[in-house]
Amino acid sequence: MPHSNRDGLRIFIKRAYEDATQDDGYRVLVDRLWPRGRSKERLALDQWARDIAPSAALCEWFGHKPERWEVFQQRYRHELDAEELRERMRSLLADAKGQPITLVYGAKDEEHNQAIVLRDVLAHFAAESNR
Repeated sequence: MPHSNRDGLRIFIKRAYEDATQDDGYRVLVDRLWPRGRSKERLALDQWARDIAPSAALCEWFGHKPERWEVFQQRYRHELDAEELRERMRSLLADAKGQPITLVYGAKDEEHNQAIVLRDVLAHFAAESNR
């Protein structure tokens, strides 16, 4: 379970097809679409943050093609830099109330997905907010 740990904030990422554990802390689905074949109970989410998932247009363009990964990261970071989404990230961090956060995603590719980018942006954002 890859994670980030900046200023005490722990952010994990986990596929929606892995079972939830108590160590997950505050579980947040970060996809625009519900993961196929997973029930609400199985996902055990605290929140569905579809509004901070990549735009539908960006997801369609990316298509989980590793050769587009670098550009996808740049474009997604640009989307997350909008003030509305920055406010949404503040809200997510506040909702977690200091618990570890697990970003849940549905993609098959564990190395090229939006949760990786969002984890790093959230960790940086939280560190900036604590200054």
